[in-house]
Amino acid sequence: MSFGVIKSARKVFPAAELGPSAREDLVALDDATFTFDRGELVALLGPSGCGKTTLLRMVAGLIDRTSGEITIGGADVTGPYGDYGFVFQAPGLMPWRNVIDNVLFPMDVLRRNDRQAKARARHLLQLVGLQDFEQARPHQLSGGMQQRVSLCRALIHEPKLLLMDEPFGALDELTRLDMNDLLLNVRNETGAAVLFVTHSISEAVYLADNVVVFSRRPARVVAQIHPDLGRQRVRSMRFEPAFQVAERSAGEALGVIHGAGA
Repeated sequence: MSFGVIKSARKVFPAAELGPSAREDLVALDDATFTFDRGELVALLGPSGCGKTTLLRMVAGLIDRTSGEITIGGADVTGPYGDYGFVFQAPGLMPWRNVIDNVLFPMDVLRRNDRQAKARARHLLQLVGLQDFEQARPHQLSGGMQQRVSLCRALIHEPKLLLMDEPFGALDELTRLDMNDLLLNVRNETGAAVLFVTHSISEAVYLADNVVVFSRRPARVVAQIHPDLGRQRVRSMRFEPAFQVAERSAGEALGVIHGAGA
C-alpha cells in the first residue's frame, strides 16, 4: 500500500468566502489523483495559481477538501496532524532567536526541547553545513542559509512527510542549484517523503522520482513523468538525453512545447 494516496481530490471555495465581488464559486482543484511511497520525492509542477499550494495545504490538513480522498500512512486526513514538516518560500525565521533556537522552536511547542532534541538540531545543522552558525541571528545569514535553517526546523521532529511550497523560488540560480543538491542529500539521510511545489521544469525533473504535472485552474493532473535518472542525481545529468526527454515531456504536458522541433 502506498504511503500517500491522493484520489479524485477536489477543492471548491464558495463565492461567499471570496468576498463581495465574487459572483461564483472558485474551483481551485479538480480531480487530482496520484500516490507516493515513503522516501519518494514528488514534484508538483504547474502554472502559477493553478492549485498546487491548495493541494499541499489539503495534504497537511490545513484546509478541508471538498471531495475525494487523501490518506497519509493509511490514515484519512481530516485535519492538521503532527507528522509533517512544512517549508515555505519565505524562511519565516524569528529574528530574536538564534539559529539553533529557531530550529528547536517546534520542539518548544511540543514540549520536547530536551537534550536529544538539541543533539538532533546540531546534527541537522551539520548536515546542511551550518554547524558553525548555531548562535547567529537570521539577519546575519544569506537567503540560502536562512532557507537551510527553515529546512532543519521542518525536520527537527523527524516527520515522515516534508511539504515544500516553492522553497527555493526567491534564491539566485547558483544558490538554488546548491539547495537542490542539499535537499536530495537530506531526503536520503532522513528517508522522508517529499511533496515539492515548483514552477521550474528543470528543477522538477532534477529532483523528483515523479513529476506530477497540473493544468491551469481548475488544476487537474494531466501527466505523471518518472525521469529515468536513477536515485543519485548530479548536475551533469542536466545535459544528458534522459533529462532532456523528461523536460520535453513535462513541457508538452504544460503546453509550453508544441510538436516536434518546437
